[in-house]
Amino acid sequence: MQDEPIDKNVILEELSKLHELDCNYGDGRILGSMCTEAHPFAKEVYCKFLDTNLGDPGLFKGTKSIENKVIESIGELLSLDSAYGNIVTGGTEANLMAIRAARNHARKYKGIVDGEIIIPKSAHFSFKKAADMLNLKIVEAQLDENYKIDVESLKEVISDRTVAIVAIAGTTELGLIDPIEEISQIAFEKNIYFHVDAAFGGFSIPFLKQRGYDLPDFDFSLLGVCSITVDPHKMGLAPIPAGGIIFRKEEYLEVMAVDSPYLTVKTQSTIVGTRLGASSAATYAVMKYFGRKGYCDLAEDLMKTTRFFYDGLVEIGYDVVCEPELNIVAFNHPDMETNELAQKLEKLDWKVSVAKCPKSIRVVLMNHIKMNHIKELLEDLKEIY
Repeated sequence: MQDEPIDKNVILEELSKLHELDCNYGDGRILGSMCTEAHPFAKEVYCKFLDTNLGDPGLFKGTKSIENKVIESIGELLSLDSAYGNIVTGGTEANLMAIRAARNHARKYKGIVDGEIIIPKSAHFSFKKAADMLNLKIVEAQLDENYKIDVESLKEVISDRTVAIVAIAGTTELGLIDPIEEISQIAFEKNIYFHVDAAFGGFSIPFLKQRGYDLPDFDFSLLGVCSITVDPHKMGLAPIPAGGIIFRKEEYLEVMAVDSPYLTVKTQSTIVGTRLGASSAATYAVMKYFGRKGYCDLAEDLMKTTRFFYDGLVEIGYDVVCEPELNIVAFNHPDMETNELAQKLEKLDWKVSVAKCPKSIRVVLMNHIKMNHIKELLEDLKEIY
């Protein structure tokens, strides 16, 4: 740090130059991100609540009531009348909280000390972080020919040390929905904590189902589901950071609670202490602004763009990994190695993502990717072909 103050215009000029190095969602060339540009109204509200701290909610009672309303609204969206949870930094923190709740619950009520969590091979890497931090062993369930959890494989790896089963509603690489209804029944019968990671799909599946899309149930309407991760900063168009963790029962928060004697509330269940209230306020505002109809329109528009892209790839002759369930398309060139295709696209200034299971080019059709961008991408892919 320099000794003397610097004029704010000099600082802003420096920051602007550095900001120019960042990719811009608005140009439509970021193809692999599950995040997108936040809605302007959400940004406006976010700035108004920058000084709020939900880590000490007694000082910010209004903002805490907003978080409660957001959790209630998301819970209702996920078929839960009385929801418990928090708005956190993102899917990773939400998944960490879910697995911590599962571990502590199994420790308290089942006496399990050396616990295991069962996750699919398609699970997000956040579960590896959770296992490492919480001293749990990861057991992987195999995938079937459709890249979803093989239920028979799952049954085989359940043991008396299993503290949680994880399934995905909108896998990171392919946007697929695991057979959650079947797994829920297994978890319910065996009294095992069941967590659904719907960080990606949670803000689109309910709205697509409302518009008549034939998608499976994944939420709290299934009795075995104990918690769900859903990220408002993805399809919800809230600003980063805005992840969500929703629990079926308050006791899952209670088993994580630690004393916080010098704060206005004497126990705390979240992983972080200081928590920005702006994320909750912005999420509340944007959910009110869109309503179910607005989100239905958004989800349906994204699926129309996804279908257009899928059909275009097939017409050119690319090998598409699977028919998309949500707004992700993964594909390969029939005669070109995936990394070579990725390099060719990068040279054309497309910011691509390479999936590993299976290895393929992965395009996430988020709100910043418009139809004109997809048409341009298909023209480039035609030239490459």
